[in-house]
Amino acid sequence: MSESNLRAVVQWDVSGKTIEFDPKRWMIIVLLSIGVIIAFISRTNLSSALAYKPFVQMFQLSNVDRGALNSAFFWSYAALQIPAGLLVDRYGVKKPYAISFTIWCVASALTGLTHSLSQLTTMRILTGAGEAIVTPATYRWIRLNFPERESGRAVGIYVVGTKIGAAIGAPIATWLILAYGWQAMFIIIGTAGLIWLIPWAVMIKADGPKTKAPGERWRKPSSTITFGDLMASPVIWGTLIVNFCYNYFVFYCMTWMPAYFVEQRHLSLERMSLYSFFSFGGIAIVAFASGWLADILIKRGGNSVAVRKAFVVGGFILAATEMFGARASSVQMALFWAVVSLSGLGLASANHLALCRMSLVPSASVGLVTGMQNVALSMAGIVGPLLSGWLLQKTGSYTAPMEAILFFLVLGAVACIVLLREKWSPAVTNHDLDPTTYASR
Repeated sequence: MSESNLRAVVQWDVSGKTIEFDPKRWMIIVLLSIGVIIAFISRTNLSSALAYKPFVQMFQLSNVDRGALNSAFFWSYAALQIPAGLLVDRYGVKKPYAISFTIWCVASALTGLTHSLSQLTTMRILTGAGEAIVTPATYRWIRLNFPERESGRAVGIYVVGTKIGAAIGAPIATWLILAYGWQAMFIIIGTAGLIWLIPWAVMIKADGPKTKAPGERWRKPSSTITFGDLMASPVIWGTLIVNFCYNYFVFYCMTWMPAYFVEQRHLSLERMSLYSFFSFGGIAIVAFASGWLADILIKRGGNSVAVRKAFVVGGFILAATEMFGARASSVQMALFWAVVSLSGLGLASANHLALCRMSLVPSASVGLVTGMQNVALSMAGIVGPLLSGWLLQKTGSYTAPMEAILFFLVLGAVACIVLLREKWSPAVTNHDLDPTTYASR
């Protein structure tokens, strides 16, 4: 398909202003969303294998071994977030993403050929290393190709992909294991994912550090924004806290909420999985809708930072309703508040990402900042399950773990209000942010 056919820019007039709609940009966002779906399927397929008795017996895995295998992905993923961010800031998105995509797909496929615990661990480390580039590369591409008034929708489409991938990864892996065996499951998922590289090679232009964001005047990028400059900014610390607090709740829901409903609320696995599906489906829908609504408000003259902060704080407040579920006397009310709280967090999903990774961050450092924030995300994935398990062990009740969630949600809301201010953005001048950001300063 030619470049001219892909662009097919449509123009129309609204309130005296000409607006351009470029289908290619939105097609690439959908492609990036599909890419993260593939990443999540490769990320979660081991969990299904570890629940398959022949797999566990073949490798003679203890519970400690299973825990180590699950953590191997996250440790390499966390360790390479900042290097991955620096990589895309320096060399652009197209080639680094393609190479990393190939690494994790091949590592996932080769897992089906392993014969020892050390080989399994190595493949998981390589899978995590390859996937480390996904988020920094995606947000750099969005930052450089979408103005502020459209970034919420773009991020929303990508976020939906992360939720779909988390929801369908285990069912797909389980079906393949039961139909063809665990070896074939890893090989099929890994090799099938490589097909994604074909449209990526065709649709994405080679980009580098001189690429400018929409409406941004050129200035020297990496030489003027150092790691020290970023760490000295209250905004950066605020984004790290907000990312940690948001993902603490998400990882609790992914790891401990199923056990809570089975063990404390006495649901069957089938009923529990149904409500988990509704909860994660709800957050995906709300995330996309709220990102779209925020864009509309910004287009109508709203200050981009103020609008997105309002959505983030609102999402944290709705998520805090999980405490009603913890104290509910009936299973029905506990289920109701579980769906409401996780779906409500969707108000913050796209908007906290757009705010923390684009609105308040100069384009020259988007990859690095995203990498730093993904370290905070990874720490939430490590701390959340461990702290929840420790509190459950000490108290014998799920109430204490849910109270910890409430603490982090409040902390995240306060950090958003207090620290995420335009005047504290690192090395910000009027051309670092989209002009709409300054409309009501």
